[in-house]
Amino acid sequence: MKKKAAFYTLGCKVNYCETESLQALFEQAGYRITDFDAEADIYVINTCTVTGYSDHKSRKAIRRARRHSPDAIVVATGCYAQGAPDQVRKMEQADLIIGTQDRENLPEIVESLQAGTATELVHTHRAGKGFELLPPAGRRGRTRGFLKIQEGCSQSCSYCLVPRVRGPLRSMPPEEAFLRARSLVDSGCREIILTGVHLGLYGADLQNVTLTNLLKEMEKIPNLLRLRLSSLEPSDITSELIEQITGSEIICPHLHMPLQSGDGEILRLMNRPYEPTEYLYLAKWLQQEIPGLAISTDVIVGFPGETERHHRRSMKLIREIGFSRLHVFKYSSRPGTRAADFSGHLSNEVKEARSKEMIKLGEEMASAYSKQFIGSVQPVLVEKVAPYCYGEGITPHYLRVRIASNIKGLHWRGKEINALLEEDAGPHIRASRFKKKRPGE
Repeated sequence: MKKKAAFYTLGCKVNYCETESLQALFEQAGYRITDFDAEADIYVINTCTVTGYSDHKSRKAIRRARRHSPDAIVVATGCYAQGAPDQVRKMEQADLIIGTQDRENLPEIVESLQAGTATELVHTHRAGKGFELLPPAGRRGRTRGFLKIQEGCSQSCSYCLVPRVRGPLRSMPPEEAFLRARSLVDSGCREIILTGVHLGLYGADLQNVTLTNLLKEMEKIPNLLRLRLSSLEPSDITSELIEQITGSEIICPHLHMPLQSGDGEILRLMNRPYEPTEYLYLAKWLQQEIPGLAISTDVIVGFPGETERHHRRSMKLIREIGFSRLHVFKYSSRPGTRAADFSGHLSNEVKEARSKEMIKLGEEMASAYSKQFIGSVQPVLVEKVAPYCYGEGITPHYLRVRIASNIKGLHWRGKEINALLEEDAGPHIRASRFKKKRPGE
Protein backbone atom coordinates (compact mmCIF):
# COMPACT_ATOMS: atom_id res chain seq x y z
CA MET A 1 0.00 0.00 0.00
CA LYS A 2 1.27 3.45 -0.92
CA LYS A 3 2.32 5.75 1.88
CA LYS A 4 0.28 8.95 2.18
CA ALA A 5 1.61 12.50 2.34
CA ALA A 6 -0.42 15.59 3.29
CA PHE A 7 0.47 19.24 2.78
CA TYR A 8 -0.52 22.56 4.34
CA THR A 9 0.49 25.95 2.95
CA LEU A 10 0.57 29.39 4.55
CA GLY A 11 1.50 32.71 3.00
CA CYS A 12 2.13 33.92 -0.53
CA LYS A 13 1.73 32.56 -4.06
CA VAL A 14 5.41 31.55 -4.07
CA ASN A 15 4.72 29.21 -1.14
CA TYR A 16 1.68 27.71 -2.85
CA CYS A 17 3.71 27.14 -6.00
CA GLU A 18 6.47 25.46 -3.99
CA THR A 19 3.98 23.21 -2.19
CA GLU A 20 2.68 21.92 -5.52
CA SER A 21 6.26 21.16 -6.53
CA LEU A 22 6.88 19.31 -3.27
CA GLN A 23 3.69 17.31 -3.81
CA ALA A 24 4.96 16.33 -7.26
CA LEU A 25 8.26 15.30 -5.66
CA PHE A 26 6.49 12.93 -3.25
CA GLU A 27 4.22 11.57 -5.99
CA GLN A 28 7.30 10.72 -8.05
CA ALA A 29 8.64 8.87 -4.99
CA GLY A 30 5.49 6.72 -4.86
CA TYR A 31 3.42 8.57 -2.25
CA ARG A 32 -0.30 9.24 -2.52
CA ILE A 33 -1.31 12.83 -1.73
CA THR A 34 -4.14 13.11 0.77
CA ASP A 35 -6.04 15.87 2.57
CA PHE A 36 -4.30 17.54 5.49
CA ASP A 37 -7.17 16.66 7.84
CA ALA A 38 -6.94 12.98 6.91
CA GLU A 39 -4.61 10.40 8.38
CA ALA A 40 -1.20 10.39 6.67
CA ASP A 41 2.31 9.03 7.05
CA ILE A 42 3.97 12.37 6.24
CA TYR A 43 2.75 15.91 6.96
CA VAL A 44 4.57 18.80 5.27
CA ILE A 45 3.78 22.31 6.54
CA ASN A 46 5.05 25.11 4.27
CA THR A 47 5.30 27.94 6.79
CA CYS A 48 5.19 31.74 6.53
CA THR A 49 6.78 34.47 8.66
CA VAL A 50 5.59 37.71 7.06
CA THR A 51 3.78 38.69 10.30
CA GLY A 52 3.65 37.51 13.91
CA TYR A 53 0.24 36.05 13.15
CA SER A 54 1.78 34.03 10.31
CA ASP A 55 4.26 32.57 12.81
CA HIS A 56 1.34 31.68 15.10
CA LYS A 57 -0.60 30.01 12.29
CA SER A 58 2.51 28.06 11.25
CA ARG A 59 2.98 26.70 14.79
CA LYS A 60 -0.72 25.88 14.99
CA ALA A 61 -0.56 23.88 11.73
CA ILE A 62 2.47 21.91 12.99
CA ARG A 63 0.64 21.00 16.21
CA ARG A 64 -2.48 20.11 14.22
CA ALA A 65 -0.51 17.64 12.10
CA ARG A 66 0.93 15.99 15.19
CA ARG A 67 -2.55 15.62 16.73
CA HIS A 68 -3.88 14.00 13.54
CA SER A 69 -1.29 11.23 13.52
CA PRO A 70 1.02 11.02 16.54
CA ASP A 71 3.25 8.47 14.78
CA ALA A 72 3.55 10.34 11.47
CA ILE A 73 6.60 12.28 10.32
CA VAL A 74 6.00 16.03 10.52
CA VAL A 75 8.10 18.30 8.29
CA ALA A 76 8.34 22.06 8.83
CA THR A 77 9.61 23.91 5.77
CA GLY A 78 9.29 27.43 4.38
CA CYS A 79 10.06 30.90 5.70
CA TYR A 80 9.22 30.49 9.40
CA ALA A 81 11.23 27.26 9.55
CA GLN A 82 14.14 29.06 7.85
CA GLY A 83 14.00 32.19 10.02
CA ALA A 84 13.22 30.70 13.42
CA PRO A 85 14.27 27.04 13.51
CA ASP A 86 14.97 27.36 17.24
CA GLN A 87 11.31 28.23 17.87
CA VAL A 88 10.16 25.24 15.84
CA ARG A 89 12.64 23.01 17.65
CA LYS A 90 11.38 24.12 21.09
CA MET A 91 7.87 23.00 20.12
CA GLU A 92 9.13 19.39 19.96
CA GLN A 93 6.51 18.61 17.31
CA ALA A 94 8.47 18.51 14.02
CA ASP A 95 10.67 15.58 13.02
CA LEU A 96 12.38 17.60 10.29
CA ILE A 97 13.03 21.36 9.99
CA ILE A 98 14.37 22.23 6.55
CA GLY A 99 13.74 25.91 5.63
CA THR A 100 13.61 27.29 2.09
CA GLN A 101 16.41 25.43 0.32
CA ASP A 102 17.97 21.98 -0.25
CA ARG A 103 14.58 20.30 -0.77
CA GLU A 104 15.23 18.61 -4.10
CA ASN A 105 15.61 15.23 -2.34
CA LEU A 106 13.05 15.73 0.42
CA PRO A 107 11.39 12.26 0.12
CA GLU A 108 14.78 10.57 0.47
CA ILE A 109 15.61 12.78 3.46
CA VAL A 110 12.30 11.87 5.09
CA GLU A 111 12.87 8.15 4.48
CA SER A 112 16.27 8.37 6.18
CA LEU A 113 14.93 9.91 9.40
CA GLN A 114 15.24 7.87 12.55
CA ALA A 115 12.11 7.51 14.64
CA GLY A 116 11.99 9.82 17.65
CA THR A 117 14.96 11.90 16.47
CA ALA A 118 14.43 15.52 15.38
CA THR A 119 16.59 16.60 12.43
CA GLU A 120 17.41 20.18 11.51
CA LEU A 121 18.66 21.01 7.99
CA VAL A 122 18.50 24.80 7.96
CA HIS A 123 21.47 26.56 6.37
CA THR A 124 22.22 30.24 5.90
CA HIS A 125 21.63 31.37 2.33
CA ARG A 126 24.90 32.01 0.54
CA ALA A 127 25.72 33.99 -2.60
CA GLY A 128 26.41 32.02 -5.74
CA LYS A 129 24.02 29.19 -5.02
CA GLY A 130 21.77 28.37 -7.96
CA PHE A 131 17.98 28.33 -8.27
CA GLU A 132 16.28 25.46 -6.41
CA LEU A 133 14.92 23.25 -9.20
CA LEU A 134 11.96 21.41 -7.74
CA PRO A 135 9.65 19.45 -10.08
CA PRO A 136 7.19 21.49 -12.16
CA ALA A 137 4.15 22.62 -10.17
CA GLY A 138 0.57 22.13 -11.27
CA ARG A 139 -1.77 19.21 -11.69
CA ARG A 140 -3.12 17.82 -14.96
CA GLY A 141 -6.39 19.41 -15.97
CA ARG A 142 -5.90 22.62 -14.03
CA THR A 143 -7.00 25.72 -15.92
CA ARG A 144 -4.55 28.16 -14.34
CA GLY A 145 -1.05 27.34 -13.12
CA PHE A 146 1.72 29.12 -11.22
CA LEU A 147 5.29 29.08 -12.44
CA LYS A 148 7.93 30.26 -9.98
CA ILE A 149 10.83 31.66 -11.98
CA GLN A 150 12.66 33.84 -9.44
CA GLU A 151 13.82 33.57 -5.84
CA GLY A 152 15.36 35.91 -3.26
CA CYS A 153 15.30 39.65 -2.61
CA SER A 154 17.88 42.38 -2.03
CA GLN A 155 15.58 45.34 -1.32
CA SER A 156 16.01 45.40 2.49
CA CYS A 157 12.76 47.08 3.51
CA SER A 158 13.04 47.95 7.18
CA TYR A 159 10.03 45.85 8.23
CA CYS A 160 10.73 42.72 6.21
CA LEU A 161 12.45 39.39 6.93
CA VAL A 162 12.23 38.11 3.36
CA PRO A 163 15.88 38.81 2.33
CA ARG A 164 17.03 36.81 5.35
CA VAL A 165 14.74 33.82 4.88
CA ARG A 166 14.77 33.75 1.07
CA GLY A 167 18.36 34.73 0.39
CA PRO A 168 19.94 36.57 -2.57
CA LEU A 169 18.48 36.97 -6.05
CA ARG A 170 18.35 33.77 -8.10
CA SER A 171 16.59 33.14 -11.40
CA MET A 172 15.44 30.00 -13.14
CA PRO A 173 17.36 29.64 -16.42
CA PRO A 174 15.12 30.94 -19.25
CA GLU A 175 15.34 27.67 -21.18
CA GLU A 176 14.03 25.78 -18.14
CA ALA A 177 11.29 28.37 -17.53
CA PHE A 178 10.14 28.05 -21.15
CA LEU A 179 10.09 24.24 -21.01
CA ARG A 180 8.09 24.28 -17.76
CA ALA A 181 5.62 26.75 -19.20
CA ARG A 182 5.11 24.47 -22.22
CA SER A 183 4.64 21.51 -19.88
CA LEU A 184 1.95 23.39 -17.94
CA VAL A 185 0.09 24.16 -21.16
CA ASP A 186 0.41 20.53 -22.30
CA SER A 187 -1.14 19.44 -18.98
CA GLY A 188 -4.19 21.63 -19.59
CA CYS A 189 -3.28 25.07 -18.24
CA ARG A 190 -4.57 27.96 -20.31
CA GLU A 191 -3.28 30.73 -18.05
CA ILE A 192 0.19 30.84 -16.50
CA ILE A 193 0.93 33.15 -13.58
CA LEU A 194 4.64 33.97 -13.38
CA THR A 195 5.68 34.40 -9.77
CA GLY A 196 8.78 35.15 -7.72
CA VAL A 197 9.92 36.88 -4.55
CA HIS A 198 11.24 39.86 -6.56
CA LEU A 199 9.84 39.01 -9.98
CA GLY A 200 10.78 42.26 -11.71
CA LEU A 201 14.47 41.47 -11.23
CA TYR A 202 14.19 38.12 -12.96
CA GLY A 203 17.45 37.55 -14.85
CA ALA A 204 19.50 40.06 -12.81
CA ASP A 205 21.85 37.23 -11.80
CA LEU A 206 22.09 35.87 -15.36
CA GLN A 207 23.70 37.25 -18.49
CA ASN A 208 21.53 39.11 -21.02
CA VAL A 209 18.28 37.84 -19.47
CA THR A 210 15.30 40.02 -18.51
CA LEU A 211 11.66 39.46 -17.66
CA THR A 212 10.66 41.22 -20.89
CA ASN A 213 12.76 38.84 -22.99
CA LEU A 214 11.25 35.84 -21.24
CA LEU A 215 7.73 37.13 -21.89
CA LYS A 216 8.54 37.48 -25.60
CA GLU A 217 9.55 33.83 -25.77
CA MET A 218 6.61 32.55 -23.73
CA GLU A 219 4.14 34.30 -26.00
CA LYS A 220 5.19 31.82 -28.70
CA ILE A 221 3.87 28.81 -26.74
CA PRO A 222 0.98 27.19 -28.67
CA ASN A 223 -2.42 27.05 -26.92
CA LEU A 224 -1.38 29.43 -24.14
CA LEU A 225 -4.30 31.85 -23.78
CA ARG A 226 -3.00 34.09 -21.00
CA LEU A 227 0.17 35.15 -19.20
CA ARG A 228 -0.19 36.98 -15.88
CA LEU A 229 2.47 38.66 -13.73
CA SER A 230 1.98 38.06 -10.01
CA SER A 231 3.75 41.09 -8.43
CA LEU A 232 6.13 43.80 -9.59
CA GLU A 233 7.95 46.43 -7.57
CA PRO A 234 7.24 49.94 -8.95
CA SER A 235 10.93 50.58 -9.57
CA ASP A 236 11.16 47.49 -11.81
CA ILE A 237 8.50 48.57 -14.30
CA THR A 238 10.27 49.76 -17.44
CA SER A 239 8.97 51.27 -20.66
CA GLU A 240 10.18 48.13 -22.49
CA LEU A 241 8.06 45.94 -20.21
CA ILE A 242 4.98 48.10 -20.74
CA GLU A 243 5.52 48.05 -24.50
CA GLN A 244 5.60 44.27 -24.33
CA ILE A 245 2.36 44.18 -22.33
CA THR A 246 0.50 46.66 -24.53
CA GLY A 247 1.59 44.90 -27.72
CA SER A 248 0.67 41.46 -26.45
CA GLU A 249 -2.50 39.49 -27.13
CA ILE A 250 -2.08 37.22 -24.12
CA ILE A 251 -0.42 39.22 -21.28
CA CYS A 252 -3.19 40.19 -18.89
CA PRO A 253 -3.95 43.90 -18.21
CA HIS A 254 -3.45 43.39 -14.48
CA LEU A 255 -0.44 44.51 -12.41
CA HIS A 256 0.10 44.03 -8.69
CA MET A 257 2.42 46.81 -7.46
CA PRO A 258 3.09 46.96 -3.70
CA LEU A 259 2.69 50.50 -2.34
CA GLN A 260 2.89 49.84 1.44
CA SER A 261 2.22 53.49 2.34
CA GLY A 262 1.00 56.60 0.59
CA ASP A 263 2.99 58.92 2.85
CA GLY A 264 6.56 59.97 1.99
CA GLU A 265 7.87 60.06 5.57
CA ILE A 266 6.62 56.56 6.27
CA LEU A 267 7.97 55.25 2.95
CA ARG A 268 11.42 56.56 3.87
CA LEU A 269 11.21 54.87 7.29
CA MET A 270 10.22 51.68 5.46
CA ASN A 271 13.24 52.09 3.15
CA ARG A 272 11.00 51.94 0.09
CA PRO A 273 12.82 53.38 -2.98
CA TYR A 274 10.17 55.84 -4.25
CA GLU A 275 8.11 58.84 -3.24
CA PRO A 276 4.28 58.93 -3.23
CA THR A 277 4.23 61.28 -6.22
CA GLU A 278 6.48 58.93 -8.20
CA TYR A 279 4.14 56.02 -7.53
CA LEU A 280 1.12 58.19 -8.43
CA TYR A 281 2.65 59.32 -11.74
CA LEU A 282 3.61 55.72 -12.57
CA ALA A 283 0.08 54.46 -11.84
CA LYS A 284 -1.55 57.21 -13.90
CA TRP A 285 0.87 56.60 -16.79
CA LEU A 286 0.09 52.87 -16.71
CA GLN A 287 -3.65 53.52 -16.63
CA GLN A 288 -3.25 55.77 -19.66
CA GLU A 289 -1.08 53.32 -21.59
CA ILE A 290 -3.26 50.29 -20.78
CA PRO A 291 -6.97 51.26 -20.81
CA GLY A 292 -8.96 49.49 -18.12
CA LEU A 293 -5.78 48.29 -16.39
CA ALA A 294 -6.34 46.59 -13.04
CA ILE A 295 -3.77 47.76 -10.49
CA SER A 296 -3.84 45.96 -7.15
CA THR A 297 -1.55 46.70 -4.24
CA ASP A 298 -0.40 45.93 -0.69
CA VAL A 299 -0.66 48.49 2.12
CA ILE A 300 0.72 48.34 5.67
CA VAL A 301 -1.14 50.35 8.32
CA GLY A 302 0.15 51.26 11.76
CA PHE A 303 3.86 51.40 10.95
CA PRO A 304 5.98 52.72 13.86
CA GLY A 305 5.70 56.52 13.97
CA GLU A 306 2.64 56.62 11.71
CA THR A 307 0.41 59.48 12.85
CA GLU A 308 -3.20 60.14 11.94
CA ARG A 309 -1.89 62.73 9.46
CA HIS A 310 0.32 60.11 7.76
CA HIS A 311 -2.65 57.73 7.62
CA ARG A 312 -4.87 60.40 6.02
CA ARG A 313 -2.23 61.15 3.38
CA SER A 314 -2.02 57.46 2.58
CA MET A 315 -5.81 57.18 2.25
CA LYS A 316 -5.88 60.24 -0.01
CA LEU A 317 -3.22 58.90 -2.40
CA ILE A 318 -4.82 55.47 -2.56
CA ARG A 319 -8.22 56.99 -3.32
CA GLU A 320 -6.66 59.15 -6.05
CA ILE A 321 -5.04 56.17 -7.76
CA GLY A 322 -8.19 54.03 -7.68
CA PHE A 323 -6.89 50.51 -7.20
CA SER A 324 -8.83 47.47 -8.37
CA ARG A 325 -7.97 45.62 -5.19
CA LEU A 326 -6.33 46.51 -1.87
CA HIS A 327 -4.55 43.99 0.36
CA VAL A 328 -4.31 45.53 3.84
CA PHE A 329 -1.83 44.37 6.51
CA LYS A 330 -1.49 45.61 10.06
CA TYR A 331 2.16 46.28 10.87
CA SER A 332 3.71 43.37 12.75
CA SER A 333 7.07 43.79 14.45
CA ARG A 334 9.56 41.21 13.21
CA PRO A 335 12.59 40.59 15.47
CA GLY A 336 15.78 41.12 13.51
CA THR A 337 14.42 43.92 11.33
CA ARG A 338 15.37 47.59 11.71
CA ALA A 339 11.76 48.66 12.21
CA ALA A 340 11.50 46.46 15.29
CA ASP A 341 13.88 48.89 17.04
CA PHE A 342 12.07 52.06 15.90
CA SER A 343 10.31 54.23 18.42
CA GLY A 344 6.63 55.07 18.15
CA HIS A 345 5.09 51.59 17.95
CA LEU A 346 1.32 51.88 17.89
CA SER A 347 -1.31 50.11 19.96
CA ASN A 348 -3.28 47.19 18.52
CA GLU A 349 -6.44 49.29 18.88
CA VAL A 350 -5.07 52.05 16.62
CA LYS A 351 -3.79 49.56 14.06
CA GLU A 352 -7.13 47.74 14.04
CA ALA A 353 -9.10 50.97 13.53
CA ARG A 354 -6.88 52.08 10.64
CA SER A 355 -7.00 48.62 9.12
CA LYS A 356 -10.81 48.62 9.10
CA GLU A 357 -10.87 52.06 7.53
CA MET A 358 -8.40 51.03 4.81
CA ILE A 359 -10.24 47.77 4.12
CA LYS A 360 -13.50 49.70 3.68
CA LEU A 361 -11.80 52.02 1.19
CA GLY A 362 -10.45 48.99 -0.65
CA GLU A 363 -13.92 47.47 -0.90
CA GLU A 364 -15.31 50.72 -2.29
CA MET A 365 -12.56 50.93 -4.92
CA ALA A 366 -12.96 47.25 -5.89
CA SER A 367 -16.69 47.81 -6.39
CA ALA A 368 -16.11 50.98 -8.43
CA TYR A 369 -13.55 49.20 -10.60
CA SER A 370 -15.85 46.22 -11.24
CA LYS A 371 -18.87 48.39 -12.07
CA GLN A 372 -17.11 50.07 -14.99
CA PHE A 373 -17.28 46.70 -16.79
CA ILE A 374 -21.00 46.15 -16.23
CA GLY A 375 -22.75 46.03 -19.61
CA SER A 376 -19.58 45.00 -21.45
CA VAL A 377 -18.67 41.66 -22.97
CA GLN A 378 -15.55 40.05 -21.47
CA PRO A 379 -13.77 36.73 -22.04
CA VAL A 380 -14.00 34.51 -18.95
CA LEU A 381 -11.57 31.63 -18.49
CA VAL A 382 -13.83 29.08 -16.78
CA GLU A 383 -12.21 27.25 -13.86
CA LYS A 384 -15.17 25.42 -12.35
CA VAL A 385 -18.70 24.49 -13.35
CA ALA A 386 -21.85 23.92 -11.31
CA PRO A 387 -23.94 21.90 -13.82
CA TYR A 388 -27.22 23.53 -14.89
CA CYS A 389 -26.35 26.51 -12.72
CA TYR A 390 -23.22 28.45 -13.67
CA GLY A 391 -19.64 28.43 -14.92
CA GLU A 392 -17.15 30.46 -12.88
CA GLY A 393 -13.80 31.97 -13.80
CA ILE A 394 -11.86 35.18 -14.21
CA THR A 395 -11.42 37.81 -16.89
CA PRO A 396 -8.03 39.11 -18.06
CA HIS A 397 -8.60 42.06 -15.64
CA TYR A 398 -8.88 39.58 -12.75
CA LEU A 399 -12.60 39.99 -12.22
CA ARG A 400 -14.34 36.87 -10.91
CA VAL A 401 -17.43 36.13 -12.97
CA ARG A 402 -20.29 33.63 -12.76
CA ILE A 403 -21.99 32.89 -16.07
CA ALA A 404 -25.54 31.60 -15.66
CA SER A 405 -26.15 28.31 -17.46
CA ASN A 406 -29.12 26.00 -18.00
CA ILE A 407 -26.94 23.27 -19.50
CA LYS A 408 -24.58 20.79 -17.88
CA GLY A 409 -21.66 22.89 -19.14
CA LEU A 410 -18.80 20.63 -18.10
CA HIS A 411 -17.17 21.25 -21.50
CA TRP A 412 -16.80 24.91 -20.49
CA ARG A 413 -13.99 24.15 -18.05
CA GLY A 414 -10.68 25.38 -19.42
CA LYS A 415 -12.29 27.43 -22.17
CA GLU A 416 -12.73 31.16 -22.65
CA ILE A 417 -16.43 31.98 -22.76
CA ASN A 418 -17.58 35.44 -23.84
CA ALA A 419 -19.90 36.80 -21.17
CA LEU A 420 -22.14 39.83 -20.83
CA LEU A 421 -21.41 41.26 -17.39
CA GLU A 422 -24.71 42.23 -15.78
CA GLU A 423 -24.48 42.79 -12.02
CA ASP A 424 -21.80 43.29 -9.36
CA ALA A 425 -22.62 40.71 -6.67
CA GLY A 426 -19.66 41.40 -4.36
CA PRO A 427 -17.32 38.41 -4.54
CA HIS A 428 -18.22 37.90 -8.19
CA ILE A 429 -20.04 39.49 -11.13
CA ARG A 430 -23.21 37.87 -12.43
CA ALA A 431 -23.22 37.39 -16.19
CA SER A 432 -24.88 35.60 -19.07
CA ARG A 433 -23.23 33.92 -22.03
CA PHE A 434 -22.86 36.25 -24.97
CA LYS A 435 -23.47 34.80 -28.41
CA LYS A 436 -23.01 36.81 -31.55
CA LYS A 437 -26.12 36.99 -33.66
CA ARG A 438 -25.99 35.28 -37.01
CA PRO A 439 -26.61 37.43 -40.11
CA GLY A 440 -30.35 37.92 -40.58
CA GLU A 441 -31.28 37.27 -36.95
